[in-house]
Amino acid sequence: MQPSVLIIGGGLAGLAAATALAPRGFRVRLIESRSRLAGRASSFHDSATGQLVDTCQHVSMGCCTNLAHFSRMIGVSHFLQPQPTLYFMTPDRRVSRFRADPLPAPLHLFRSFAFAHYLTWREKLRVAWGLLKLKSEPVDDDPPFQDWLTKHGQTQRIVNRFWGLVLVSALNESPDRIGLRYAKKVFVDGFLKHRRGFEVEVPTVPLGRLYGEELSRWLSEHQVDVLMQQAGKQLSVTDDRVSELEMRHGDAMTADYYISAVPFDRLLELLPMEVVGRFAYFSNLRNLETSPITGVHCWFDRPGTELPHIVLMDSIGQWVFNRGETSPGEWYLQVVVSAARQFRGLGHEEVERQVVGELRRLLPALADAKLIRARVVTEHAATFSAVPGVDRWRPVQISPIANLFVAGDWTNTSWPATMEGAVRSGYLAAEALLERVGRPEKLVQADLA
Repeated sequence: MQPSVLIIGGGLAGLAAATALAPRGFRVRLIESRSRLAGRASSFHDSATGQLVDTCQHVSMGCCTNLAHFSRMIGVSHFLQPQPTLYFMTPDRRVSRFRADPLPAPLHLFRSFAFAHYLTWREKLRVAWGLLKLKSEPVDDDPPFQDWLTKHGQTQRIVNRFWGLVLVSALNESPDRIGLRYAKKVFVDGFLKHRRGFEVEVPTVPLGRLYGEELSRWLSEHQVDVLMQQAGKQLSVTDDRVSELEMRHGDAMTADYYISAVPFDRLLELLPMEVVGRFAYFSNLRNLETSPITGVHCWFDRPGTELPHIVLMDSIGQWVFNRGETSPGEWYLQVVVSAARQFRGLGHEEVERQVVGELRRLLPALADAKLIRARVVTEHAATFSAVPGVDRWRPVQISPIANLFVAGDWTNTSWPATMEGAVRSGYLAAEALLERVGRPEKLVQADLA
C-alpha cells in the first residue's frame, strides 16, 4: 500500500512538498486553513472592483532555480516575465539603468555600475573594494553586517544608496539588523556569480491567478487531496511519533507521515507544550524574530510612468511596480515598503498619504492626477528576520519526532526568507521523507552554473 502523507499548510513550502511526493508513490493530503493556496504569495479581491490584487508584489530572480523548477512543473513559468533592465531613481527624478553586457560574471554589470549617477567615483571604488572583501569572507561567518560595513570603509551614504538599497528589498530587513552571511548570499548569488543571477522576474498576472488554475489542475491530476478552510488544532505525539492531527472543527486526521509547512509560531501552537520543552529543535524557534512588509496599492486616472518598475532610493518605498491599465481609465501602481517598522502606530490613511505624496513628487505625471482609490496591506510577520547568527535557530527539515518533517522558508535552507527558500524547504522535506522510507533521491535543484 502507498504510504500516506498529511501536509499541513498550503503555502509554497507545502505545495512544493506535495508536488515532489505525489508523483513518487505517496498518497498526499494537503490541508489549508484559508480559502486559497500559496500562503503569502496570494491575492485578495478588491471590494470596489472585484479585481484580484496581490497582498504584496512578489518577484523571482534568475538565481532562484528551485522556484523556476516548481513553476515549470505546474505549468506557470510563462506567467513570469524577465526584467533584463532595472531602473534606479533618486529623489531628483534621475534614473540609472542596470543591464547586463555580454561579458562573464562579475564583469557583466561593470558598465552599468560605472555610469550609475547616484554614487561618486570614490564611492564606487569603495563599493568595489567591499564586494571583493565580501566575496572572500568565510561561508559560515555571520557577524553584524553593519559592523562589517564600517570596518571596510562603507560610509552611511554608500550604505543607503547601495548595500541597504539591495538588502532591504532582498531580505526584508535593514542593514543594521542583519548578519553578514545572508548579505553575502544576496550579493554573491544575485550579482557576482552568474550573468542572470540579478535578473528580476515579475508575474504578469495576479498571484491568485499564478497559483490558480494550472496548480489546481496539476494537484488534481496527481490525486493530491486538497482540503481548504481546514485548520489543525494540535498534533498528538506518542512515543515520539505523531499519531493524529486533531482538527479545530471536526474529526482528527491520520497519516503515516506528517509535514508541517506552517509559520514557526503556528508550529509551536500545534505541538504539545511538553514536546516543545523537551526538544531544543522546537524550543529554539522562540528565538526567531519577524519583519513586516507593506504594500500600498494605488489606482490613478492616468499613467504615472512608462517604466515597468522603479527601484527607489532615499525614499519611503523601495519598489514601484507598474501594473498598467487594469480597467478602463484606471492605472495601477503598487509600492512595496520592506522592513516597514516606520509605519507602526500609523493608520492606513497616514501611510497612504505619505506614499501617494512621494509618488506625486517623483512622477510628474501624477502631480495633478486623481487618486481613484488606494489600499494599504501590511503583513506584520511577513518574513523571519535574518539577524546575525540566525541559522543556529533555524531547524533542518528532519524533526526529532520520527514521522514529522518540517518545511517553511524559515527552516534551514541556506537561503533567506524568499519564495525560493520556501520551495527549497518543501523539496528538502520531501528528500528527508524519501530517505526515511529507503528511497533516497536528490530533489533540490542545482544553483546556476
